[in-house]
Amino acid sequence: MCGIVGLFLKKDDLRPKLGDMLTDMLITMTDRGPDSAGIAIYGDAAEGSTKITVQSKAPETEFDGLEAALSETLGAPVTATVVDTHAVLIVPEDKASDAIAALEDRGLRIMGSGASMEIYKEVGLPRDVAARFNLRSMGGSHGIGHTRMATESAVTTMGAHPFSTAEDQCLVHNGSLSNHNQMRRKLAKKGVFTRSENDTEVGAAYISSRIADGASLGEALEGTIDDLDGFFTFVTGTRNGFGVVRDPIACKPAVMAETDDYVAFASEYRAFADLPGIEAARVWEPEPATVYFWER
Repeated sequence: MCGIVGLFLKKDDLRPKLGDMLTDMLITMTDRGPDSAGIAIYGDAAEGSTKITVQSKAPETEFDGLEAALSETLGAPVTATVVDTHAVLIVPEDKASDAIAALEDRGLRIMGSGASMEIYKEVGLPRDVAARFNLRSMGGSHGIGHTRMATESAVTTMGAHPFSTAEDQCLVHNGSLSNHNQMRRKLAKKGVFTRSENDTEVGAAYISSRIADGASLGEALEGTIDDLDGFFTFVTGTRNGFGVVRDPIACKPAVMAETDDYVAFASEYRAFADLPGIEAARVWEPEPATVYFWER
């Protein structure tokens, strides 16, 4: 099962409404995934800095004093914004890898990092997860979301989507990969590692690895068709882009809509029902083994 949503805005005047629109789409997909939910939002860039989103099982204690402690460790200014079980830390760009290592040493879970990307995900119904993080208030240029029905691994925060394996890159997935363990070993030999047992994170790491090797987003998505076995619908985000690809069988449901204002993706059409101008949108089912992407 699982439900996927994505929204790429073409016009800046819709940016303040991104979180609101994505949240409605996400909640509509609850029947496809009531176990956990998450959203990646691409908002205002922290120029010269990196945003690091972390999660804690005990935010009341583990986030207390975190800003000051990390500033001292890095020898550089750090700002922190706490949102329920998550915190978004803004650190100097050249200190990002040191900051991530220090945060992991403190037992915090890294959700993702980048100049503009923030990731919020937790166990629970989509409406509850959205309310905990006040997702409706978040603006930005594009975002992707996921509602999960766990079938192959435990219901945990780290098993929830989206998965991020490189700066400003993330992925959501509906389906199942059969060669994820083999691909995990191949990626590890290249120095690309995953943090969870979820096969989706392997798909994210594969795409990140291809982009790091010089591939465009479109080329990286095309590579999944040949190199990843199983059935999948992937929706991926980068700082400047939004892409979709389905496996050659395309047994998982998917639908897209495009207007002059936005491009939207969902597992089912009903997720589009409240989008502005949807009645005039071009609506289609993405073809099997075909890459669709939009970049600024």
